[in-house]
Amino acid sequence: MEKRKLNFWQIWNMSFGFLGIQMGFALQNSNVSRIFQTLGANIDDIPILWVAAPMTGLIIQPIVGYFSDRTWTKLGRRKPYFLVGAILASAALFIMPNSPVLWFAAGMLWIMDASINVSMEPFRAFVGDNLPEKQRTMGFAMQSFFIGIGAYFASKLPLIFTHLGVQNTAPLGIIPDSVKYSFYFGGVAFLATVLWTVIFSKEYSPEELEAFEKHKETTFVKEEYSADWYLANGKSHFTKGILFLVVSALFSFAIYEYDLKKDLYVLAIGLIGLGGLAMLVSGVMQKNNNTKNGFVTIMNDFQFMPKIMKQLAWVQFFSWFALFSMWIYTTLAVTQHIYGTTDTTSEPYNTGANQVGEMFANYNLIAAIAAFLLPVLAKYTSTKFTHFIALVCGGLGLISIYFIQEPTAFTMEWLPMIGVGIAWASILSIPYAMLSGSLPSNKMGYYMGVFNFFIVIPQLVAASILGFLVSKFFDSEPIYALLIGGASMIIAGILSLTINEESKITINE
Repeated sequence: MEKRKLNFWQIWNMSFGFLGIQMGFALQNSNVSRIFQTLGANIDDIPILWVAAPMTGLIIQPIVGYFSDRTWTKLGRRKPYFLVGAILASAALFIMPNSPVLWFAAGMLWIMDASINVSMEPFRAFVGDNLPEKQRTMGFAMQSFFIGIGAYFASKLPLIFTHLGVQNTAPLGIIPDSVKYSFYFGGVAFLATVLWTVIFSKEYSPEELEAFEKHKETTFVKEEYSADWYLANGKSHFTKGILFLVVSALFSFAIYEYDLKKDLYVLAIGLIGLGGLAMLVSGVMQKNNNTKNGFVTIMNDFQFMPKIMKQLAWVQFFSWFALFSMWIYTTLAVTQHIYGTTDTTSEPYNTGANQVGEMFANYNLIAAIAAFLLPVLAKYTSTKFTHFIALVCGGLGLISIYFIQEPTAFTMEWLPMIGVGIAWASILSIPYAMLSGSLPSNKMGYYMGVFNFFIVIPQLVAASILGFLVSKFFDSEPIYALLIGGASMIIAGILSLTINEESKITINE
């Protein structure tokens, strides 16, 4: 029994929800730094305010993936998560631009990102569930297309509303109406497009998916671990957890003692400390023979992930570190380095901020086009070489912003973003296509959630150290964060050449 081949419009319908999801993400990525700065945030403090987004993804996506693998309702397997996330995210998009104070906006970012993650994560597994292996590259390419189109349009929304006569400036501490109306439009679009996918797409039943797995030629080696194995592994986790907590405490003390930037506490406590606590809890559970629960499964499968996931992890780390530096710092870099202002009430600042919206729109439009061209290049070369070329183009695009002197439509809004758009299309499709073919359907959502760790962890690292690096070594000039990001993306491209795909993986049952 094999999965049926879907036609173009069926793949279109099952991916259409990503149009609204990415509109929500694009509005967040291109406007939240502007909102924070308008509400009084200092440039050096903006990265720490962004930490909510990756921290939420780190927690939410593996949990959603784990439970969506085990869900079956009248609505389907993944669809309930699409719908609930869309309702919550749409509400958050209406509230976010009306934030009265900075702390409220930071909290809304947390809620909004959590809701978007609830919708987004199952969409990755949805492709693996519904498409035969030969069509998965097409499925992820279609998602990339909608991501590009959605982000292009959403990034342009403030400028579109400005051209329609909506005010693009506002008094000190007030979000401009052009930004507010953009978020309102995005909230409506988010819910409508996800509803389209829910209504016009079908899902296979758990029984059908199990039959497909039995029919597959690819072998998944299943291992039943003994009680003695869990006991030994629990002791190892317990020891590592203690070590992580000690490192976290020493690092935190050094930050306090030497009065280092407070952003570093995110790395010391939020990443190392919480990681140690998770290892400690996992160790205690396994030592007490409490092994059949989701938390232990997540921790163990993270430890014994397939080889290809380990190889892709480093590529993802440097890729997403670069992207996060771009999302946080592009508005700050353009307005300060090119337009020479940090006054959020001034016309030059808001002109520069709108131009960043154009830049973000353009790289997403390039990505929508490149999404269907990259598989052609991969067919005649290889997926890893294609990813290498795309990431190097993206790194060079980010670095080129430093050298812009005259911010014309071509030199500013298009030229740097061509490379970034090619990289973005590749990042959104090639790693997932490489990974999904190596995963069983009954763990597709979970493994996609675990794979998200390598999107989230670099963002947490970026949020914790970029502010420190920029203020300590670059005199608080945010343009240097983009140079760091460009170099990081080129490193990711070089690492992608080391990836070796494998046909068998070990699954802990």
